[in-house]
Amino acid sequence: MKYRSVLGFAGLILAPVLSAAPYQFHEQAYRNDVKTLASDQFEGRAPLSKGEMLTLTYLEKSFKDIGLEPAFGKSFLQKVPMAKITPLNQDMQLKVGDLTFKLADDFIARTEQLAKEVDVKDSDVVFVGYGINAPEYGWNDYAGLDVKGKTVIVLVNDPGFATQDPKVFKGNAMTYYGRWTYKYEEAARQGAKAVFIVHETAPAAYGWNVVRAGGTSTRFTLVDNNDNMSKVGIMGWIQHDVAQKIFAKAGIDFDQIKHTAEKPGFKAIPLHMKANLTLKNRIERAESHNVAGLLRGTKYPDEWIVMHAHWDHLGKEMVDGKPVIYNGAVDNASGVAGVLDLARHFKSLTGKDAPERSILFADFTAEETGLIGAQYFAENSPVPTKQLVSFLNIDGMNMGKSVDYILRYGDGVSELEKYMADAAKKQGRHVNPDPRPQNGLMFRSDHFALAQQGVPGLLFMSLGDTDPDYIPHKYHQAADDYDPNWTLDGVKQDLGLISDVIDTLSHNRDWPKWLEESDFKKRRGQDGR
Repeated sequence: MKYRSVLGFAGLILAPVLSAAPYQFHEQAYRNDVKTLASDQFEGRAPLSKGEMLTLTYLEKSFKDIGLEPAFGKSFLQKVPMAKITPLNQDMQLKVGDLTFKLADDFIARTEQLAKEVDVKDSDVVFVGYGINAPEYGWNDYAGLDVKGKTVIVLVNDPGFATQDPKVFKGNAMTYYGRWTYKYEEAARQGAKAVFIVHETAPAAYGWNVVRAGGTSTRFTLVDNNDNMSKVGIMGWIQHDVAQKIFAKAGIDFDQIKHTAEKPGFKAIPLHMKANLTLKNRIERAESHNVAGLLRGTKYPDEWIVMHAHWDHLGKEMVDGKPVIYNGAVDNASGVAGVLDLARHFKSLTGKDAPERSILFADFTAEETGLIGAQYFAENSPVPTKQLVSFLNIDGMNMGKSVDYILRYGDGVSELEKYMADAAKKQGRHVNPDPRPQNGLMFRSDHFALAQQGVPGLLFMSLGDTDPDYIPHKYHQAADDYDPNWTLDGVKQDLGLISDVIDTLSHNRDWPKWLEESDFKKRRGQDGR
């Protein structure tokens, strides 16, 4: 009998487990899945579109044909209540004191509140540094401060990136406190009316063109029972030179004062200016869908491993009177096809090789517009999250030749990192750290929504590993199309590694733990694990 070691970080148990059945890659089926999902017929798989209906029909039939059970009672589909918010006043202006700024060129502003009009009238403007309240780092930019009804200006990223000091937060590697999503969430908890993040390309990890595109177009949002009124009213960004002008009007040098925010004990600075802005919207309510199938475990059916990819992409738009379709072949038809192929593999296993824990094979909606489907699933899981062992997420696969490494997003975050390293070693590969930790990719895909509920996860993302042209010219562009010349060596390699991780988890009694102090770790503790 062969044994598979699950000895990793302190706390893991060495258990005798039969070695994993060799992964069976169904190449032709995989190619067909990617080619179909990324075809023009599916119109870029935008939520709430014809492309969604075609995608759901295709995935539901695929799960049935594989032989999976419906994941949501008698259905493979989970309704996700969403709203489509379209800004109407493209000529709106932001006024701060006697300064006036132009939408798109100087600032962007949007909301997730389901209101036709959101106003900021004579709102006091306060600079709150990074806008972070992080007890585990001994940091609170809101200490002793009342910002109810006020407009706050915050810096992007976190003090670790600014100082490049590994003793400050995580140094160059972004923490969740550096993400723009967190800035808005914390400001809402503090009662602020509006938030404007100062854009700078290096700490943001993208240019103003990305911010501009996301802030002036239709957006989707998850809908709660109170029309999202607990969220901050205005979610905004301002250009760096706009911040300079505002602060100069207040008699402050922005580029000097921002460095004081890099140190613990920073005190917020009132700018003694008033902000005014009116945002008008068209609100359309609708339902999108997650889709998932279940392979029930032979011994522990109530303990679930989740294998996931997001099915959505950017849809289509009219450019110069002609339709442009964003087919999203690599991002993320490749990942969806990977989930289907893993389901085929594990469904084929019998006897001692069959998984003892259940495996949920899932594809969620609206990842590209804010992890919406994943968030809804995390808050409305078909089983309590304490029964979810782990969440493995594919967000783009290596469609080319095989490589001698696997990328790890995050470092010292959870014990799942050891599972990845062990599986890579069996393949003769090594683990490479995220080459761009300052970009915070760990917080920008669906596994993070589950992490917020305490479920540890792994992100598998191989965008452009063997295609240097992918990121600059294909990522989120119309050129992300199916290519019949792909070798798929990297896909087979990575699916084999993921299969090994799932197989190990499905046969042992381990519940991978969080390693670093965080709200995620606290939540897992609250769930009894």
